[in-house]
Amino acid sequence: MSLQLGEKHFTSAQPESAARRIVTFRVGDRTFGIDVGMVREIKGWQATTPLPHAAPHVRGVLNLRGVILAVYDLRTAIGLGTTEATATHVIVVVDVEDKTAGLLVDSVSDIVDVPVSAVRPAPDLERDEHGLIEGLVLLDTEIVALLDLAAVIRDGGDNQDKQLRVA
Repeated sequence: MSLQLGEKHFTSAQPESAARRIVTFRVGDRTFGIDVGMVREIKGWQATTPLPHAAPHVRGVLNLRGVILAVYDLRTAIGLGTTEATATHVIVVVDVEDKTAGLLVDSVSDIVDVPVSAVRPAPDLERDEHGLIEGLVLLDTEIVALLDLAAVIRDGGDNQDKQLRVA
């Protein structure tokens, strides 16, 4: 089976009924998801140490049991401004491309099993030009945008700068 999401091709020897386990989380009124296998842990908000000349979506770094962890503000990466972090916000600690990073989100919602066949590419009008969205899934009446975390971490801040220059 071959599934095309955006410009990426995924091949799987699993049957069509195979499922992806997705962690869903909220940023504002939007719901996003990532594969549960990428999540190392979920921790409450902790203040970060800003880094000079970092991309706008890099919130800063923090010490996680002896590991210096970069924290990325998802709200900034997707062009919705900067998160005013409070005690209710969480950091989703993820493993991305042999790195461990933190993703600042408003809240974690659920873990759901999604049939691989239910993942759809983002429509051309909604697809972001930098590939931050890997695909879309309809859960009940809600659309969940599946993130390409490598793109968020690599390009998210550049997207914000480009959007601001165009506007």
